[in-house]
Amino acid sequence: MTSSSPSPAPVSWGGFATAEPDFAATVQHRFRLYKHHVLATLRKDGSPRVTGLEADFRFDELLLGMMPDSRKALDLRRDPRFALHANPGPDAEMKDGDVRVSGRAVEITDPAVIARFIEEVTPPEPFHLFRAELTEVVRIGLDGDFLVIQSWRPGQPLRTVRRK
Repeated sequence: MTSSSPSPAPVSWGGFATAEPDFAATVQHRFRLYKHHVLATLRKDGSPRVTGLEADFRFDELLLGMMPDSRKALDLRRDPRFALHANPGPDAEMKDGDVRVSGRAVEITDPAVIARFIEEVTPPEPFHLFRAELTEVVRIGLDGDFLVIQSWRPGQPLRTVRRK
C-alpha cells in the first residue's frame, strides 16, 4: 500500500506569479488576447457545465465575475472546483499556445474589495465576484516539430516536457 502526501494548498494568482514570474506572464498574456474564455464547473449531479466567462487580472488576483444567481455562480458556491480554458482564437494555429488554469473559486464578499472592483471596472450590478485559488496551470504549444507541455502546481517547480 502506498501513501500519498496531501496536495499543497491552492495559491492565488499573485502566489503563482511570485513562484513562476515568466510562466505567469506568458499565461496572463495568452488570456488577454481575447475577452471571453471557457469556464468548466460541476453541476449538482457532478456532471460538467461549460460556459463563457471574462477573466480579469486585478489586485494580484485572477477574478471571475458572474451575473447574479447564474448557474455557474451557483455551481461554484456549491462546489468551488473549476477549470478555465483560454479562448483558443479564430483558427487552429494558436501560435501563443493553449492555456488553462484549474483550482477553486472563492467568492469575494468583502465590501471594500467589491467597491474597489466596481470603481475600476464598472460592471453591471448586481454580480458575483470570485477569486481563483490555483491548483494547476498548463500551457501546451509548439516549438518546431516538438509539442511542449509546461505545467505548474503549488509547491512544485515548473515542469516542461517536449514530445516529438
